[in-house]
Amino acid sequence: MRFLHPDGTPVHLAYCSNVHQAEDLAGVVAQLGAHAEPVRKRLGVGRLGIGLWLARAAVSELAADERALATLKGELAARGLETVTLNAFPYEGFHREVVKKDVYLPDWADPARLAYTLDCARVLAALLPADARRGSVSTLPLGWRTPWATERADTAHRALDQLAEGLTELESDTGRRIRVGFEPEPGCVVETTTQAVREFADVDRDYLGVCLDACHLAVQFEEPGEALGRLADAGLPIVKLQASCAVEAPDPTDPRARAALRELAERRFLHQTRTVSEGRVVGVDDLPDALDGGGLPAAGADSPWRTHFHAPLHAEPEPPLRTTADQLTTVLTGLVGGPRAACDHIEVETYTWSVLPRPPADLAAGIAAELVWARDRLTGLGLKEDHS
Repeated sequence: MRFLHPDGTPVHLAYCSNVHQAEDLAGVVAQLGAHAEPVRKRLGVGRLGIGLWLARAAVSELAADERALATLKGELAARGLETVTLNAFPYEGFHREVVKKDVYLPDWADPARLAYTLDCARVLAALLPADARRGSVSTLPLGWRTPWATERADTAHRALDQLAEGLTELESDTGRRIRVGFEPEPGCVVETTTQAVREFADVDRDYLGVCLDACHLAVQFEEPGEALGRLADAGLPIVKLQASCAVEAPDPTDPRARAALRELAERRFLHQTRTVSEGRVVGVDDLPDALDGGGLPAAGADSPWRTHFHAPLHAEPEPPLRTTADQLTTVLTGLVGGPRAACDHIEVETYTWSVLPRPPADLAAGIAAELVWARDRLTGLGLKEDHS
């Protein structure tokens, strides 16, 4: 789905395919017909954006075989789909029975991460619609915070220089600009926009920037206006927004809230949990640590808990839990509600449908409802839907 900002900027809205289980090219192609095309038809639009997650095996095949790449591009076109962004955060195994911290491997101190990301950029350059201004690739914020010695940090930053060089060469070869956004996430080397400004102070801003995930922003209790202003003042571009909501327990001492949170404490994904205590953000690495380990203060209604569980944008969780949808709306307003668009790639990234306490019987309907929610907010901010 495309929108036109009043300043003339085309703004792309997509949903992320990491919600679907597919590790090889055959699986990726199959999910286009099984899931993405039904979402498009439910929305009644002629063109739907899909932010592809391509695992290492799929990217390797696409990067090495022009016929395979042509097949994928043809399948996208035939089903009324377009891709301007890739999610290159998970490397592989994102739907294993247990993922947890493995999602941060390989990190940016490992040469495999650079090679994978550049392969993703090359594939995206070939998939981009002819009229797209640029493409975007999102990636992890360097790595998990431990272990992260000075030597690993230096190696990672050298890899970022190599990444920018590779993207420069790619644009020279293809005429297509691909930008990579590093996604601050709780528990990682870069958790917040403050850390992003520091860690990425010297990157090539033409090709590298931030992927802002609204769920992560909320879990870290960052105020959206301050966060956006901080990035703007530093000149660090927001390459991509992941439109997502965290789960909040307004009063973590409420037995009903703890019971509802316990239903979310599943074993596949990591659900970092944070609160504010004595004026500072404190947290634990996973929701069970908060519920069972006593790692977080449960001070009452003035100190809510927020957990890294991507909740559907349009629906509230089990009461008395709620989501941070209002904060996401504020982020959208700050990015595209002003006289100039600060971000042109928006990706709905609710990958947790399968681990909800009550997974939906009709996944396509749920994804379509999220996109309607996002579309309504964008049009409410003055953007015009582009049906061309």
